Amino acid sequence: MIKLYFNPQSRATVTKWMLDECGAQYEIVPISFEKREHKSPEFLKINPAGKLPALVDGDTRLFENTAICLYLADKFPEARLAPKIGDPQRGRYLSLMVYSTSQLEPAMGDTMMNLPTPPARGWTDFETVQNVIEGELGAGPYLFGDWFTAADVMIGAMFIWRRSFGGKPERPKLEAYVDRLLARPHGLKIGK
Repeated sequence: MIKLYFNPQSRATVTKWMLDECGAQYEIVPISFEKREHKSPEFLKINPAGKLPALVDGDTRLFENTAICLYLADKFPEARLAPKIGDPQRGRYLSLMVYSTSQLEPAMGDTMMNLPTPPARGWTDFETVQNVIEGELGAGPYLFGDWFTAADVMIGAMFIWRRSFGGKPERPKLEAYVDRLLARPHGLKIGK
């Protein structure tokens, strides 16, 4: 059985969303930050960074949401959350998955903390990131038109987090995207 090491006040909520979208059977292993269980020797064998999320599937151990979502989308092909290897859309999908944490997340963090984004940091500013995502959304409800994928989990989670932390609605297209994601039966539940 898949085990998700989880605290509702962590990024593990994104992995939980992905597991639910996959229709996966899994066990939640609660991790207490107050007791520092995420820094225990046992947990550090699963995630040496001592962070959540972490997932164990038999002998496979994963950490970081992007890696976990990529793994789960391929493990549960019947959920249709990723283009198959060889599909021409696979490259765009992989790019968006990585973009979520290499560009979107740090740019959003800079904006939320009112920090400048100098070019030497390696990522772009949040205004540019929003332009990119709006362009990738095109006219569809999701990043791949009517097809909801793991890229929507990763990209969408960032915008949902932003809203939950009081990010001001600036872009109607992105706000409508967040509304659609939250309305999904398994949509991201922050703090739960």
